[in-house]
Amino acid sequence: MGAPLLKRTSPPRRLHELVKAPENLPSSVERRESWDASKPATVYLTPEVLPNGSPCTAATVILRTRGCTWWWKSGCTFCGYFNDVRDDVTIDNLQSQWIEAKKITNDFEGCKMVKVYTSGTFFEDEENPTQWQETVLRETREMGLHLVVEAQAHLCREDKLSWVSSIHPGCTVAIGLEAYDDAVLRFHVNKGFNLKVWHGAVERLRKHNLRVKTYLLFKPPFMSEGDALTHSVNWVKQVARFSDEVSINPMNIQKKTIVDRLHRNREYRPPWLWSLVKMIQESHHDITESGCRVIVHPTAGGKVRGAHNCGKCDKEVVAAIERYSVSKELDEFSSLRCDCKSVWSDEISSDISSPVQFGTGMTRRGNVLRSLHAP
Repeated sequence: MGAPLLKRTSPPRRLHELVKAPENLPSSVERRESWDASKPATVYLTPEVLPNGSPCTAATVILRTRGCTWWWKSGCTFCGYFNDVRDDVTIDNLQSQWIEAKKITNDFEGCKMVKVYTSGTFFEDEENPTQWQETVLRETREMGLHLVVEAQAHLCREDKLSWVSSIHPGCTVAIGLEAYDDAVLRFHVNKGFNLKVWHGAVERLRKHNLRVKTYLLFKPPFMSEGDALTHSVNWVKQVARFSDEVSINPMNIQKKTIVDRLHRNREYRPPWLWSLVKMIQESHHDITESGCRVIVHPTAGGKVRGAHNCGKCDKEVVAAIERYSVSKELDEFSSLRCDCKSVWSDEISSDISSPVQFGTGMTRRGNVLRSLHAP
């Protein structure tokens, strides 16, 4: 008798279906269909900085769409936006969500900037019908609001950018590059495009006088803390030369992603907050000379599934990082002290000197045995 694990009663499934979220299981479909398609996922206000450097209040509108087309084909290893989608969202639903967002904010009263994010890319016509795209572009322009939208690099086509520029000139297009390294894009992130595609998108955005915002991911999966720090310092210096803004996003663990599975298997830990501070300090001079604005916002900062330290100093370090994104002053970090910094320093040295792919650091919080029994 053959070994049971080697028996095959049906054709093998794609790795995509085995590793990532089982999107077609009844439970997954039921969860997606439970969302109200007429309501946005969330709407909130934050302090921001306009392109001219003046402070302002920005409204962030995250809409519930059909989801990213790349996710349906394969998907990035870290992105959990698919948890908030609905398969049957129509243009009428999107119009209703936009009306609701304006209602919540009283037509964006007191705001000078609006960030409109979807579960995929604003320029994807299948996800976001052209008529609705035009509504957002035109209305924000008429209200005198600076608009920020997200787009995948390969969708920044000549015809699309020309059309966008004709309706809302000078708006910002944010591209999730994640890493300035083709090998990392392919094997760590599974991004679906390479640096050549991104550079082409940037050139076209410049041609049509649209602002370029680039997202970088701090500590992609399958990378140690030391390697993440070394690479990110180099990436931000490279990307800043081509961008108006660079937003560095420390990894936070989102449900049902490959990173989530690695984290549960104790093969991945979110980055240290000390690593973010060190990255800022080492890249500050080059960034200042380039004239590019660098934003570091640790989503879920201080929590176990976000960038964190030992737990005692997290709140203070997160606050200093966020202040730096506005002030651009390294003095924000001058008073930070904690015993865990020496533990972090030892881990970085060990990672850089030891060829251990997932890193050499130990658990920062909690009981190790309890973590091993976590679901």
